[in-house]
Amino acid sequence: MIAPRAIICLGLTQLIGWGVTFYLIGALGPAITADLGWNAATVYGGFSAAIVTMALVSPLAGKAVDRWGGHRVMPLGAAIAAAGCALLAAAHHIPVYFLAWLLLGVGMRLCLYDAAFASLARAAGPTARRPMSQITLFGGLASTVMWPVGHTLSDWLGWRGAVLVYAALALATVPLYLALPRQRYAAPAHTGNQTNTALTRTRAERQLAGTLYAVIAMLTNFLAAGNAAHLISLLSGLGLASAAAVSIAALWGVGQFTARVADVALGSRLHPLTLTAAVSALMPLCFLVALLSQGNLYATAAYAVLYGACNGLMTITRGTLPLALFDFRSYGTLVGALLVPSFLLTATAPIAYAFAIEMAGARTTMAISAALAAAIAIAAFVLRWKFIARTIPPRNLNA
Repeated sequence: MIAPRAIICLGLTQLIGWGVTFYLIGALGPAITADLGWNAATVYGGFSAAIVTMALVSPLAGKAVDRWGGHRVMPLGAAIAAAGCALLAAAHHIPVYFLAWLLLGVGMRLCLYDAAFASLARAAGPTARRPMSQITLFGGLASTVMWPVGHTLSDWLGWRGAVLVYAALALATVPLYLALPRQRYAAPAHTGNQTNTALTRTRAERQLAGTLYAVIAMLTNFLAAGNAAHLISLLSGLGLASAAAVSIAALWGVGQFTARVADVALGSRLHPLTLTAAVSALMPLCFLVALLSQGNLYATAAYAVLYGACNGLMTITRGTLPLALFDFRSYGTLVGALLVPSFLLTATAPIAYAFAIEMAGARTTMAISAALAAAIAIAAFVLRWKFIARTIPPRNLNA
């Protein structure tokens, strides 16, 4: 059982942490590009370098949380992220700029969702699903809160001043981690040694489930990173004015938050396999709405809300799927390894989307996104078909 105070504190770290790291480039990228005079590939390449760094440190980060707990590992990540923001604010040359993003990459892997999920799995074992969903309520508001905040700070202090404020906000989260549980989950006495509730039972099943999970996480994160970095540009390319695009982009966070509230309010009744399959079936439709919008304000708003909702729920299943499929006792180590290809592909997303928008336009980019979303749906349905039967209690034939 995770105390409500710990969930609130951890949730606040996610709201701030995502806003000042992952969503930094979405809010401040255009201002950075205009000020430094570099091309977009270089500016957004810094963010890609951060994602590659996340991939490289992911296995070690997962093992660290398993061994020492999130209450030790995550504050270190917040401090490293703050140092990255401070160095970014001082960057005038490309090597320093990329070094700042490398620090941000380490910080993000140590203090964002994947570290938080592993920390909760370590502390709550099989009961960690609900607190995982609850902390994402806060993180889901990060773009809604921090994109407008970032634009306002940039207009007031310049992008360098805004990033320095981000550094201060990252440091302000460090005391919040004191509320995290320090103990490791211990199964109730009546369960004896039967603490492994994993749906996978053989090595071959673990390999199959791991591969499908990695594909789902990889493509979902690629779409999320590409859209997060270029959402305003995509909406503008669909025919919206700049001010309208900023306002519509903020609805992404509203969609994430609303969907996660619904998941928590319903008590997370859908099994992660079913939830993943259902949400992934809707994702291609979100991009088709944008593709056919012709710049209509309401249609693009529907796309932002619906895709935000889908992405918000897929973030939850990224944490809860391995909790159901694999042994929770090695959650951090296993997920840390499985997410390496996800981070590596995600690293290419900002540059890939920038290239696609520039060369083919926003509409073609939306069509590509719809195709990738369809591939996610296929993997999710195969995963559910293979393992869902084991979630159904056997009938009592003597009744």
